[in-house]
Amino acid sequence: MFQIDTLSHVPVYEQLIRQAETYVLKGILKEGDRLPSVRMLAGSLSVNPNTIQKAFAELERRGITRSVPGKGSFISPEAKAVLHSEHKEELKELKMHLEKFRLAGISEREILECVGEVFGGEDSERRQMN
Repeated sequence: MFQIDTLSHVPVYEQLIRQAETYVLKGILKEGDRLPSVRMLAGSLSVNPNTIQKAFAELERRGITRSVPGKGSFISPEAKAVLHSEHKEELKELKMHLEKFRLAGISEREILECVGEVFGGEDSERRQMN
């Protein structure tokens, strides 16, 4: 499930955190799902167990996982809501970038085409359903 890109400039623990977040947002990891053990994941990825533990500790600190002593780390009931809230905050950054794009002469149409590529026309599909 988890994979490491050894050529990436992104630290391994951050790659693991981002993958766990993506899996939660996509519904691959759901509330109550158990993450692999630190030892097992370290062995399968050929990574130092301390690196895995660092990623797991950060996921728990942010409320995405909960650890149960002797049993492991599990996806928390609040995981999806936590991630939603974090990403909602990033909308402020997006607005700043959009303003820069506008000033640089990038048209609204170009931006909307980019948004359409990312969302795959979800809004137009919703409008047609309603």
